[in-house]
Order: sequence, then C-alpha cells, then structure tokens
Amino acid sequence: MLKLFPLLLSTFVLWAQAPANRPAPILSPEVHADKRVTFRLRAPNAKEVLVNGDFSNRQPLTRDENGLWSWTSPPLDPDIYGYSFYVDGVRTHDPNNPLLRPNLLNVSNEVEVPGGQIWEARNVPHGAVHRHFYKSGIIGDERDFYVYTPPGYSPKSKPLPVLYLLHGFSDDASGWTAVGRAHIILDNLLAENKIKPMLVVMTLGYGAPEIVKRGGPGMQNLDVRQRNVERYRDALLGEVIPWIEREYRATPKREHRAIAGLSMGGGQSIFTGLNALDKFAYVATFSGAVPNPKDADTQLKSLDAKANSQLKTLWVACGKDDFLFQANKQFKAWLTQKGVKFTDIETAGAHTWPVWRRNLTEFSQLLWK
Repeated sequence: MLKLFPLLLSTFVLWAQAPANRPAPILSPEVHADKRVTFRLRAPNAKEVLVNGDFSNRQPLTRDENGLWSWTSPPLDPDIYGYSFYVDGVRTHDPNNPLLRPNLLNVSNEVEVPGGQIWEARNVPHGAVHRHFYKSGIIGDERDFYVYTPPGYSPKSKPLPVLYLLHGFSDDASGWTAVGRAHIILDNLLAENKIKPMLVVMTLGYGAPEIVKRGGPGMQNLDVRQRNVERYRDALLGEVIPWIEREYRATPKREHRAIAGLSMGGGQSIFTGLNALDKFAYVATFSGAVPNPKDADTQLKSLDAKANSQLKTLWVACGKDDFLFQANKQFKAWLTQKGVKFTDIETAGAHTWPVWRRNLTEFSQLLWK
C-alpha cells in the first residue's frame, strides 16, 4: 500500500491539473447591453467561417491567433433570431449554444435579444399546450398535433372558436410553439384583452411525407406538392377537425373556425380554406407559397366574388424582402381579377420567424369579431 500511495497521489495531481490546460469556455452568442450580439466559434483549422441568420446574410468572422473566430453584429431590434455557422462552406450549428430550433432538415440555433416584446413570457395567466398522436388513415402514418387551450379552460368551459395554425416547409408540428411562441403571444394578448379566448390547433403539415425527406422531391416536384396540399386538406377536414370537436369544447360553426399558416402552410391555408368556405370564415397566409395565376385557376376554380359574403377575413401578408413577395403580388392581382376582397399586408422583413410572429399577433386580433 505504501508503494502505491505515491503513484495514486501523482495520478490525482495530474488529474486535478488537467482542466487548467483546457481551452477557456466560449461564450456564444453574447448579447451586449446595447443589443449588439457577438458570435464565436473555435475552428483553428478552418479557412473561412461565416454566420448566417435572420438578422443578416452570411457575414465573415475574424480569426484570432488561437483559432477563435468572432463577429459582432450592429445593434439588433428586440426579437428571437435563428442562425447557423458555415465552416469552409459546410453548415453547422453553434456548439456553445444549447438553444436549438427543431427542424426536419436544417437544425439551427436561436439567440434572443430581449426588449419587452409580445412573445416574451410575462407574469400573466398561462394557457396550456397539449400534444396528441393519431394514426392517419388518409395519409397512412402516425402523426402528432398540438392544441393550445387558454387560461382557465376546462372540459366544462363554454365552447370556443378554433384557429388551425399551419407551419412551414421543413418545420415539424411544434414549430409554432417551439419557435413561433404562439402560446406566449396568445397568453399576453389575452391578458391585455386584445383577443378573445380560443383554441389553437397546430398540425403536422405533410400530406405527402416524402416531400420533406432529405434528398427527396421537396417543394419543386409539382405532383408531390399538389398531393401534399390535397391529402393534408383531406386529413384536416376528415380526421383532425372531427376529433377536435369531439374531444375539446370547440364550437362546430364555420363562423368560429379560422385557418392560417406560414410559407408552405400559407399555401395550404389558401387551398384548404378557400375551397371549404362552408367550414372556414377566416383565412390567412403569412409569406405563403401561394399558387401562380394559372395554378390558381385550377386549384381555386370555384372561387369568385360570392366568397365575399362568406369570408369575414381573407388576410394576405408578406414581407417586402421575402423571396415569395412577387408570387404574393401576382396572387393578390388574381384575387382582384376574381372580385374577391382581401386585406393586403406588406411589411418589412424577409422569410423569417420575426415576420411571422408579428403576423400572428396582428391577425389573431381580427378573429371572432
């Protein structure tokens, strides 16, 4: 034992000293008091590191003598921004930031610049978000959806109106809560008496699941894209809505149903809602993947000015820097040609969650009037 003791002691000393030789922890992202944000990544062998996010397109980081790359943004507006690094052209997430955005194809990080926005949690009564699973006989897979219930909801509550809220391409069913913070937005708006209590149902938006498989057809294959919207519509109308109205205190009246979505979900909201005005009185698209005029003639062939007496609101919103801005302008011109009235919303911003959170905040205040 005496001979072993020095060996054990020396081993302990070496182990205890080891952390002193490790690189110092990296703080990334770092939000400064003036709302600038510094991004850092250790990549000593990299030749180029870029950061790409909702706040700016690919910005080059600067390398120091220890192989630590960094870039500091100008002051940013209070918001929640997504970002990724590109190391020698390869996309990667920030290993020093545990805040990740769920996504079926491209995981990214988030950084929050606080500033008292409507999507920041406050000391107000909170609703609940419930997750459900079911086997779709129409689509042929097991899928999930989320239901937001407002503060004070119970099985004995009076029946409530329902907003069906759709995510975008490559998101999963949690997109509107995990990234969009829809539940927090609604809690805060309710506390300010700016909206009426409602249920919000957030479904998985893939009627053709192969559309979102890595290396699959994606949104570029017209046949798959059409099958995606048609089968999603069929599952929503034939499976989800009946289940919601059976299991929740939901008002089964068209005047108390709304459908809205972003990007792919915006296109699905237009296709589903405007082809089912006996089911929906409110329809909205946020930066929607809307049909071009030729496709609209086919997909919405029954739509005409008579819809004005059925629609309480048709809301078409898109950021001016969005790659779908021109497509939305063409769609609005098509609606005008058909004599269909709509609310035209053009905002600053691109194809990003900071735009869509504001869209939801504004649109939800128009419901159930």
